[in-house]
Amino acid sequence: MAKNLPTDRLRLRPLIALALLPLLGGCGLVVLDPAGEVARQQGNLVMISTALMLLIILPVMALTVFFAWRYRASNTEATYKPDWDHSTQLELVIWAAPLLIIICLGALTWVGTHLLDPYRPLAAPKAEAPGAPVPDAEKPLEVQVVALDWKWLFIYPEQGIATVNEFAAPVDRPIRFRIASSSVMNSFYIPALAGQIYAMPGMETKLHGVFNQTGAFTGFSANYSGAGFSNMRFAAKSLERDAFDAWVAQAKGQGTPLDRATYLKLEKPSEKEPVRRFAQVEPNLFEQVVNLCVEPGKMCMHDMMAIDARGGMGRDGIYNVRDLAYDKFAARGTLPTLDTRYVAAICTTPMVPAIAPDPKPIDSAPLTGAGLSRVRQSTPSRTAMSDLPALPES
Repeated sequence: MAKNLPTDRLRLRPLIALALLPLLGGCGLVVLDPAGEVARQQGNLVMISTALMLLIILPVMALTVFFAWRYRASNTEATYKPDWDHSTQLELVIWAAPLLIIICLGALTWVGTHLLDPYRPLAAPKAEAPGAPVPDAEKPLEVQVVALDWKWLFIYPEQGIATVNEFAAPVDRPIRFRIASSSVMNSFYIPALAGQIYAMPGMETKLHGVFNQTGAFTGFSANYSGAGFSNMRFAAKSLERDAFDAWVAQAKGQGTPLDRATYLKLEKPSEKEPVRRFAQVEPNLFEQVVNLCVEPGKMCMHDMMAIDARGGMGRDGIYNVRDLAYDKFAARGTLPTLDTRYVAAICTTPMVPAIAPDPKPIDSAPLTGAGLSRVRQSTPSRTAMSDLPALPES
C-alpha cells in the first residue's frame, strides 16, 4: 500500500490543477481591461504584438509535431531523401514570413511609442463656438505627485488641496501629472489609467491620461525603493464631476494646511501611512521639491545652475556650505536644519514652473502617428540669468 501512495498522488495532480482553475476567475486583468483610454491602447499593443508573434510560434509548434510524426522511423511510406539539403521555395517562406511580422511589429511599435508618449498631452474637448475659450472643467487637471518614503503625496494646485495615498479625478477629463521624488527613484503606476513612469529627485517627469469610466482602482510604485516599498500603494478613484467636487470640498473642510514645515515632517520615512488630506498648500511647494530646496535657507538648484552658468562665486562659494544628512536612515528634512550640511542660499529668485513647453496635444484614438513631432523632455525649474543679482567679486 505504501508503494502505491506516490503513484496515486501523481494521478491526483491533474485533478487538483483543474479544481483550482475556477479560482482564477476572480483575478482582474486590469492591464488588458483598464478604465482609461491610454492604458487601453497600451493593452491593445500587447494583444496585437502577441497575436503577430503567435503567427510564427503556432505554425512552428504544429509543424514540429507534424514532422516528428510524418518522418518517424516506423513510417516506411514517408519520402526518404538523405542527400536533400536546399529548397528555394522553403527558404523564401522561412525568411519572408518572419520579416513581414517584424516589419508589422516595428511599424506598430513606432506609432504606439510616439502616440502614447507619456509627455504628450491629450487633446482637450473643443470649445462650443469658434474662438470661445474651453471651459475650465474641460481643461486638463494638473496633479503634482511627489514620491516620499514610503508614501505618495498628491497636490492639486487648481483646487488648492493635497492628499497622501489618495488620488481622485473626474471621469472623462484629461489629467496632467507632474512627478518628482523626495529622495530615491520610484516608479509611478496606475495600471487602470496609463503606463508607469519614473519619479526621480531633482527632476520632473510627466504623464498624461484620462479615466473613461468611474470606479475604485489601485496605484503603486513599480520600482523597489527600500523597506516600505511593498506597502507603497494608494487609492485611485475615478469619480463623476459632482462626486469629485464633493471630494474636494470635503478635503477643504477637514484638512489641515500643508506648508514647508509640515512637508518636512511628512517627508520622514514611514510605512503604511493612512490617507491624509490638506486643505491649503503653500505656493510653489512642488517647485521647491523639484529644486531640492524645501529646507529654509537652502540654495535651490535653479539658483545654483544660474550661478554656475555665470562662472561661479569663486572663493566666496566655499563658505556658504552647511551639513546635510542624505542617506537611507536620515533623508532630507529628518534632522534639524542646523545639524545638516547643504549649500546655503545667498539670494532670492522667483520660483517658476518648468519652462519646457509640452508637445502638441493629440487625440489618443485612433492609433495613428503620422506627422507627430519629436517630444522634448522637460528640465527642472530655473530662472533666467538676467534675473539673478550681480555676484560679488572674488
